Amino acid sequence: METAAAVSTAPRLKRALTLWDLILYGVIVIQPVAPMSVFGVLSDRGHGHVVTTLLIAMVAMLFTAFSYGRMARAYPSAGSAFTYVGQEINPAVGYITGWSMVMDYMLNPMICIIWCSQQAHVFAPAVPYSVWAVFFGLVFSALNIQGIKTSARVNTLLAAGMGAVVAIFFMAAARYISSTPHDGVAFFTRPFYDPKMWEIKAVLGATSVAVLSYIGFDGISTLSEEAENPRRNILLATVLTCFVIGILSAIEVYAAQLIWPASQSFPNIDTAFTYVAGRAWEPLFAVVGFTLLVANFGSGMGAQIGAARLLYGMGRSKALPESFFGVVDPKRRVPRNNVIFVGAIALAGAFVLSYGLGAEMLNFGALIAFMGVNMAAFIRYHVREGGRGPVLPLLITALVIGLALLPYHSFLLWGVAGLGLLVLALWTPPLAGFVICFFLWKNLSWKAWIVGGIWMIVGITFGAIKTRGFRGNLIDFELPPEES
Repeated sequence: METAAAVSTAPRLKRALTLWDLILYGVIVIQPVAPMSVFGVLSDRGHGHVVTTLLIAMVAMLFTAFSYGRMARAYPSAGSAFTYVGQEINPAVGYITGWSMVMDYMLNPMICIIWCSQQAHVFAPAVPYSVWAVFFGLVFSALNIQGIKTSARVNTLLAAGMGAVVAIFFMAAARYISSTPHDGVAFFTRPFYDPKMWEIKAVLGATSVAVLSYIGFDGISTLSEEAENPRRNILLATVLTCFVIGILSAIEVYAAQLIWPASQSFPNIDTAFTYVAGRAWEPLFAVVGFTLLVANFGSGMGAQIGAARLLYGMGRSKALPESFFGVVDPKRRVPRNNVIFVGAIALAGAFVLSYGLGAEMLNFGALIAFMGVNMAAFIRYHVREGGRGPVLPLLITALVIGLALLPYHSFLLWGVAGLGLLVLALWTPPLAGFVICFFLWKNLSWKAWIVGGIWMIVGITFGAIKTRGFRGNLIDFELPPEES
């Protein structure tokens, strides 16, 4: 009785976040400058079709965001791909999804170190890239060991500052484009489709990387207990955030492609957008470069502590050696060992990986999680609760995938595959999201496939041994709650 009374009288989170608050939070997490860091990689990989790749990725993410939003209704407090898949499909499949998420968390701080070091080297070329990489790697780890946290107010101010930089870029771009001679209508349509450079495999490969611009929207589901009407608003905010970021990103890179045509090479692919901004208006070279440096600095720090907390959760559940991974520094109240461990891995990776390959490897894991969430939403809402037989939509899914995997295609085959995808989108949207994410995953580079495949094989083997062939208790991939 006393326990029940204590629970009922304990303070609870206040439901104060409106739909607009949730959308603003999502935009802040993803960042309004999201496509700028990866612009050069997308342009190089997609033969200049950056706008098209971002819009295709947006469609995939809209379906996935819809699935995330619906699953947040069923699991309003747990909210993760690992939970959704493990509960709705199978604990072993949930484990595989969780292991792919570990890959994301480990790679995120790595690519942020790479980008920050590349940009700092552009600003100060006398200082070698390797020195900058060591500097940022040590700073990330040192600040996270201190337990420094960035408040929501600071995040909002940063987002406002980034929004102001984006607005200034648009004005400078409009002035530059209007004063530059061009060859008519084709000049304005080339960013979407350039017949001389179009290659479907290249565009799909770049689209697989473009997913990076949207990663983070799933964080909205963690606010379910603080949102007004969460069953409605979490879903709407997740989908609308992806849409807003997608349209804003497409406009940003469209202007960039008009300023710097794909036929012209960049001095540095990883920091290409800063050169675009400098061409539009010379002072913007430093302004945009510094803005992106700050954005990636913040993302890198947040990603590192997130990875450290994830490893702490695994150590606490004895999935990893508890004596190292499952301990917290008594003074700073942070998993210090894990911060140092993740920092060391990220720094080592910064010396052997490019930004583009790191982004593809990160998306390798993210797309596995996205496919899992889409399938979990299909099982829950279209099979269990919908009362429909899963055979026909699954057959259509297999048909679409089979036709698109054929080595030779005709307009008839592409038409049938497209019609099947349209049927899935109207009938069972989660399966449409699954199919699109599958093709983005399939079109990652072979290097990403090799490294990602090795990571998954190691994880599955480890999990099978740890759980005696997945018969025992599975590893807990959930992030542990913040402690006051």
